[in-house]
Amino acid sequence: MQRLSFLVKKFWLFSLSGLFILIVSCQSGNDSSTAKLPGATEGERLAQTYCGRCHLPVSPDALDKETWSKHVLPAMALKLGLEVWQKTHYYYPPTAAISQVDWLKLVDYYETLAPAKPKKATPPVKLMTDWSVFKLMKPAEQTNKLATTTMVTFDSARHQLYTSNESDAGLYQWNSALTPTLIQQLPSPAVQATFTADASGSPRVQLTCIGTMLAVDRPSGELLDIGLDKASTSAPVVLASQLPRPIQSVPGDFSKDGLTDWIVCGFGHEAGALYWLKQRPDHTFEKTVIKEVAGASQVISGDFNQDGWLDFMALFAHADEGIWLFTNDHKGGFSEKNLLRFPPVYGSTSFQLVDMNKDGRLDILYTCGDNSDYSRVLKPFHGVYIFTNQGSGQYKQTYFYPINGCTKAIAADFDLDGDLDIATIAFFGDLKNNPAETFIYFEQEKPVSFIPHAIPVSQYGRWISMDASDWDHDGDVDIVLGNYAPGFLNEVRFTPTWNGFLPFVVLENRRK
Repeated sequence: MQRLSFLVKKFWLFSLSGLFILIVSCQSGNDSSTAKLPGATEGERLAQTYCGRCHLPVSPDALDKETWSKHVLPAMALKLGLEVWQKTHYYYPPTAAISQVDWLKLVDYYETLAPAKPKKATPPVKLMTDWSVFKLMKPAEQTNKLATTTMVTFDSARHQLYTSNESDAGLYQWNSALTPTLIQQLPSPAVQATFTADASGSPRVQLTCIGTMLAVDRPSGELLDIGLDKASTSAPVVLASQLPRPIQSVPGDFSKDGLTDWIVCGFGHEAGALYWLKQRPDHTFEKTVIKEVAGASQVISGDFNQDGWLDFMALFAHADEGIWLFTNDHKGGFSEKNLLRFPPVYGSTSFQLVDMNKDGRLDILYTCGDNSDYSRVLKPFHGVYIFTNQGSGQYKQTYFYPINGCTKAIAADFDLDGDLDIATIAFFGDLKNNPAETFIYFEQEKPVSFIPHAIPVSQYGRWISMDASDWDHDGDVDIVLGNYAPGFLNEVRFTPTWNGFLPFVVLENRRK
């Protein structure tokens, strides 16, 4: 599970939305920058002045009039120091960061140019409903416990599946028959796992425990080291504590001293940070802040400049959203460079580095769809994107498929035809009108051209987490989907139809 995370305000994977948007032509098929709008000169200037301080400024046509006037603008007013009463009346204390005159002009700009209804996206290819290369596997329903899965992850080396949940914060191991064993009671739900072995070869797992699912500034998250050997009865080793809602921890020897460090994404809420846990010779850790902003969601490490030192890329999904490259400076720090920047209402949720076009360079597979904050309407720019590597740190959008509330994408050669396919989940999909989009398998038929299969699993759960691996050791890649069943709906007068008691399902690949 990656922003979500995800992706309700309660969840780790969901960002606190920013408030304004600029859809840049290099990142979207539709250029709706403010410069294109007639009569927008004064409003555009004010947006640049007051909104551009924290994130990309905005296009009024990104959201509908009601969403702007009743939700986003009142929230923005508070951030500018105004007082708001009943979402329609504004008061201007002397300490406000904007004058009454400018605020009224800004409100008029958005309310005048915003569309009456939310825009809708038209998929370039319609969904094909079938099972494609997959077969459904289900554990027994736990009818006494509603599914609140926060993590699903394969340990393919040991033919095991692990889950955690919000209900009891347990770490569960599932064997090939999908029978569970409680491995450890955790202080809070685990949202991400890294499998390792100790010096004797005994299996261990490092778990990122979020601390609290609530969207609050409470630094109670931990990074734990737990033994998985049946003979192990020792308590978890705490590698780091007092972390602000951490959602991912990535190991690596970033200081080239032979010791494993960790980069931790402290997503937080209003406050958060990206941390470097540097291991000391006594095997304790020194916590250093790399970037002190909320919304750190995901990290991928690698020697990206090929200088022999470990670097990493990071996704930030709060206010100033985007992907940054952090290059190791060999001196105990990192220099940062922005690679891609996204508008705050995108709600960035995941990215993966993969060579989609087989040119030897890593491209970026990206998803956005966090939809749990101020603008809880379906958005035409939510979905899965491919940004092709142009070299020299430049990326060009070459693919987009609209998926409401898209949460995560994983690329792999699922059909074993020699190219990469894509699997996506959407926690905030169009649950009422198009539940099929909550899991889509994109079969690549030719370069950057996909057949989207709606695998019929929407009735079995609401998918908040996903992992993919050759779990059954038969030579093809299987998928597991984690179900967070209750609540957090944006739809009005809608009764969920999915199974609330299945913690997960496995999509067993039948290609081999």
